Amino acid sequence: MRHEEPRPRRLPPPALHAAPANGTAGSTANGRTTGTAGGALRAALAGPQGHPVGDGALHCPACSAPLAAHGGGTHGGGTDGGGSDGTGTDGTGTDGSGTDGRPVTGGDDRQLAALRASESRLRAAFCDAGIGMALIDPEDRIIEVNPAFAALTGRTVDDLVGTHIHEIVDPEGMPRRLFRALVHGEHERLRVEKQLKHRAGRTVWSKVTVSLIRDAEGGPLYTLALVEDITEQRRLGDRLEYQALHDPLTRLPNRTYFFERLDAACLTPDRATGAVGVPAAGAGGAAVTAVAGGAGLAGVVEAAGDAAGGTGADGPRVGVCYLDLDGFASINEALGHHIGDQLLIAVATRLRRGFSAHGTQLVARMGGDEFAVLVTDSRGSDQLTDLAARILDALERPFDVAGHRLVVTASVGVVERSVHETTPTDLVKDADATLYWSKADGRARWTLYDPDRGAHQLTRQLLATALRPALERGEFTIEYQPLVGLADGAVHGAEALVRWRHPRYGTLSPDRFIPLAEESGAIVPLGKWVLEESCRQARRWLTEFPETETFVSVNLAARQIWDSDVVADVAQALDRTGLPARLLQLEITESALLGPGGRPLQALQALADMGVRIAIDDFGTGYSNLAYLSRLPVHVLKLDGTFIEGFRDPAPSGGRPELPELRSRRSDADEQIVGAMVQLAHTLGLTVTAEGIESAAQAERLRLTGCDTAQGWYFARPGEAELVAAILRDGREGRDGREVREVREAGDIPGGR
Repeated sequence: MRHEEPRPRRLPPPALHAAPANGTAGSTANGRTTGTAGGALRAALAGPQGHPVGDGALHCPACSAPLAAHGGGTHGGGTDGGGSDGTGTDGTGTDGSGTDGRPVTGGDDRQLAALRASESRLRAAFCDAGIGMALIDPEDRIIEVNPAFAALTGRTVDDLVGTHIHEIVDPEGMPRRLFRALVHGEHERLRVEKQLKHRAGRTVWSKVTVSLIRDAEGGPLYTLALVEDITEQRRLGDRLEYQALHDPLTRLPNRTYFFERLDAACLTPDRATGAVGVPAAGAGGAAVTAVAGGAGLAGVVEAAGDAAGGTGADGPRVGVCYLDLDGFASINEALGHHIGDQLLIAVATRLRRGFSAHGTQLVARMGGDEFAVLVTDSRGSDQLTDLAARILDALERPFDVAGHRLVVTASVGVVERSVHETTPTDLVKDADATLYWSKADGRARWTLYDPDRGAHQLTRQLLATALRPALERGEFTIEYQPLVGLADGAVHGAEALVRWRHPRYGTLSPDRFIPLAEESGAIVPLGKWVLEESCRQARRWLTEFPETETFVSVNLAARQIWDSDVVADVAQALDRTGLPARLLQLEITESALLGPGGRPLQALQALADMGVRIAIDDFGTGYSNLAYLSRLPVHVLKLDGTFIEGFRDPAPSGGRPELPELRSRRSDADEQIVGAMVQLAHTLGLTVTAEGIESAAQAERLRLTGCDTAQGWYFARPGEAELVAAILRDGREGRDGREVREVREAGDIPGGR
């Protein structure tokens, strides 16, 4: 609640007085000169604008002219020199003269009484007003004040009369141009928050309203100031502002405060040209609430809009270290949120003490376990990366929290650039992205923003957003790569590989968008489309080449199993296309298949029961839990291409290759591993497919290990469905695989290159 000052004792209204006839000034009880104080008050409070009444003579309230100018007459239309009864006497003197010796008529007596009553009312209003009032002369000295103003400053009325206003009011805070606008009549008054100097030494915040009393020519004659104590409101506002701009847990500046400082750091002159008005001053300044100024307060109104400083030739720079605690969620889960909160407080304290520099560095809590250090007027990226390294070193020291010794690390994203090259939003966005690059690169490190990586990240985001619309627009297509039997060279099947014909980026391979589709969930509708289109194409091959029974192999993402009823999707695709279940092979990666049990295994078992072939893709690169193979409904193992690298050199004619020639490329080890996996698969009744075959030597050596089928550029690159159909036709005509490759390389088979 606002504290109310004690109400001042009501003063009896003094009698109206004029300036002494000899021109001497009056004086206060303490001897200070007051001048024509009563006349000044009448001029400020009673006189019409443009008609000064501070000369000490009695004036007509109707026209402000001296009563003597009426020649004893009145505006009321009464008889000259007569009272209400026309006798010409009003009781002011037996001889018809006034107290000053001049003849006084009845009309003069009534005017005098009216003036006395008017001044009495105005004097009472002035003295008993609940807000401070002061009348100031053109030399900035106080002519009159009321008790409320005196109480605000801890002084008496007599002490204040004749005092220069700068002894009471802080002269800093507002531009003089506001006063000039007031003098020129552009504004009627001004309102401003100012600090008053209390006699006890404390500061009293006040709201000051200033207006001008003008002379007959319209020039400023007096300044009238109305002053209201707003100290409690100001303190409450400061508390609310602090709460709005600071984190309640750590007491650090919050995200809002951070962006305010960042906005100010990025405010260049060209961006500030559209600003309107005068910016509010900070603590200790004056907040201008209306365009205003005052004659007597001309010294109080000082320039406050010159805070913008100069910049160097390259312009100011700004940097951000955006950090996140690694593994903080596990601390919350293991020890409780109250321990996590205390850890955040300890981290905030260490950051504030070590890296908060007044005016140049700001440490803020952005939310959760994320913090940021803002560096204004930075000197380059080296300064920011050095700061990031010191932050990591500081946080690596253990924290003692509620009896627990906790060790935490942090990942830091660093961005530093010229303010002319960025906006606050872009700067924080890039810092946040760089932070997650640090986490992706291994955590407990800092990463400097890379524009190329940022562009790649932006492209990923654009692609992820465009995936579903692209599917609706028909931008996806399917290419097929033959699966060739190593024993007979015939095409047994083909793997379906989806491609994105992007209108801007051209043809995109699966590794460019499949991970994005899995992250966004678009893999479910995309996978269903690929499944049905592949089954439809396999049905066409079966119709044209019934004797080959060429199967189609379709990749199945783990999310398709979790987010969709894959068994129903497969059954629907087979039913719509008429493809026998035995001619469909579904490939799933080893890591997805051999992860947590439950739904994937049940779904795969149901698919196997339908007659669908199940293949483990990239076998040997995941969990490689061989115990699962005896219990999984698996038909095929597809060996990852990394195991085939050692098969590049041809095998000697004697059969087993010579070990010294192969050790340089780990060929012996690779051959032994592949041979063991082939034997294991055959023992379990599984077939083996090798990927990435690029030469005849590799194909031959894999055949010697007992591998069943293979795929790779040696046989055919992925191409349109007609590629597989052409090879099948050649096989029907009795041409072997080598002749097929020669025809394809000559360009007779579409999609061969």
